[in-house]
Amino acid sequence: MKKNEKKQVVMSGIRPTGILHLGSYFGALQNYVRMQEEYECYFMVADLHSLTTHPDTKSLRANVLDVISEYLACGLDPDKAALYCQSAVPETSELYLFLNTLAYKGELEKTTTFKDKARLQPQNVNAALLTYPTLMAADILLHRALYVPVGKDQEQHLEMARNFANRFNHRYGEIFPEPIAFNFGEALVKVPSLDGTGKMSKSENQNATLYLSDDDALIRKKVMKAKTDEGPKTPNAPKPDYIENIFQLLSLVSDKEVCQKFEADYNQCTIRYGELKKHLAEDMIRFITPIREKAKTIRDDENFMKGVLEKGADKARESAKKTMQLVREAIGIKYF
Repeated sequence: MKKNEKKQVVMSGIRPTGILHLGSYFGALQNYVRMQEEYECYFMVADLHSLTTHPDTKSLRANVLDVISEYLACGLDPDKAALYCQSAVPETSELYLFLNTLAYKGELEKTTTFKDKARLQPQNVNAALLTYPTLMAADILLHRALYVPVGKDQEQHLEMARNFANRFNHRYGEIFPEPIAFNFGEALVKVPSLDGTGKMSKSENQNATLYLSDDDALIRKKVMKAKTDEGPKTPNAPKPDYIENIFQLLSLVSDKEVCQKFEADYNQCTIRYGELKKHLAEDMIRFITPIREKAKTIRDDENFMKGVLEKGADKARESAKKTMQLVREAIGIKYF
């Protein structure tokens, strides 16, 4: 990049509704670490988003600090990227209001995440739950971000953010870029759960999810319980989904030669799933342990954590203030 050339903006965030897991890392964090070297990055802990499901807020502070410590342990640098809490930037709520005037009830009700959450919590289908995509769009557009590293489950929300940006620009004038998914040219990663029934989750199916804070014994226990079968009966047989999941997890943390060895065993009908899972467990431990130990050291230093969040919030508010000045002028509600 040329010396005076402005960096493109990257923005993404994660809800503090539970500790981070392997899917968090491969679906987002590893790309965050790479992006901070080349882009102007805003990485947010979405504490306001978490309120849509009415969690016990007594644990919110601890959850936020856990997430930030794991962000840092995975390689994010507060001198290179803004790490901040969503609630520390009040302009978010203002832009959220403006974007809600451009969002329609029918399209919000059709989003997959709204339908899933409404099914899981039928007594708590609140307005904020319905307008979750609008708030997510505000988070992104507030920094006029072009690139958003998101998992597959958020692609629909990102498409809606593009729609809202387009509607705003059409109605009031060109202010926002239309954000796009960004993963360094690679396919978006969806890390499977150990039981083969979906993806790893912060809050659901915890026994089938590997968390970055899991100790060695728990990692072994979870991996060894992963669903398998009696093995293939014919050479080069297609793998069932739950077996393909194990191989995919192996490919994330194991050497290429190891993956090739077990692939050959499977294709030759000589696979021993116990051996495969033991190898996977040990490679998972080798991958997760340094992150877990570093995160604990960081988490125990609350003065450092406070400084990281304050520094990130200052940078995020500076960016937000500039955007909202343009937004108010474009809408026509800046009177003097």
